[in-house]
Amino acid sequence: MKKRILIVEDEVMVAEEIKMSLEDLGHEVVGMVMNGDKALNALTMFNPDLALLDIHIKGSLNGIDLARLIRKNHLIPFVFLTAYSDVMTLDKAKDTLPYGYIVKPFNETDLKVSIELAIHKFQTERMETDFSQAYIKSNYGISLSEREYEILKSLREGLSYQEAADRLFISINTIKSYQKRLYQAFDVSTKAELIRKIG
Repeated sequence: MKKRILIVEDEVMVAEEIKMSLEDLGHEVVGMVMNGDKALNALTMFNPDLALLDIHIKGSLNGIDLARLIRKNHLIPFVFLTAYSDVMTLDKAKDTLPYGYIVKPFNETDLKVSIELAIHKFQTERMETDFSQAYIKSNYGISLSEREYEILKSLREGLSYQEAADRLFISINTIKSYQKRLYQAFDVSTKAELIRKIG
C-alpha cells in the first residue's frame, strides 16, 4: 500500500538514494529535509504517513529529539536510520519507542521490511488505543467489566472460542456465557451483528 513518507537525512546522496528506493517500492516521498527544525515544519505541512529519521542530523534537534516531539505531537510512526549501532545510541533511540531501526548501509529489502513492520505495528497500536473501555462507554453508553472487555476484544479480533478461552485462561462455556451478556448489552442477537456494531 502506497504511503506518504518524509525523509530526514543530512547527507544529500543518501537521502536521494532512499527516495529512489521508496519510489521503486511504490511510496510517495513528500519531503526531504536536512535538519530537525525543518523536519518539524515539514511534518505539519505534509502530514506524512511515516518519517524516516537519521539519528545524527545537524541543527538544534537531533533525530532522537525529533522522535520525542513526533511521539508527543504527531500521530505517525517513525523509523530511525543510522550508521551508528553503538549501545549508548541504541539505548537513547529505544527510549523514544521507535517503530523500526535501520543501520546504514542498507538495501531496498531492509527498507521495505522496516516500513511494512512499522506501519503494521502503528496500526495495531492505534486499534488497541481507539477501542478502549472508555471509548465503548462514551460511544455506546455501555460500561463493561475488565473480563467483558477482554472477551469483546477477542470476538472483534476474530478469535475462535477455543483461542479466546486459551488466551484468557477460562473455559469455552464461560466465553459463551459472557458473549450472551454482550449480546444483551449491545442489543444484538448474533456474533456478526455485534462485530458490525462495534466496527
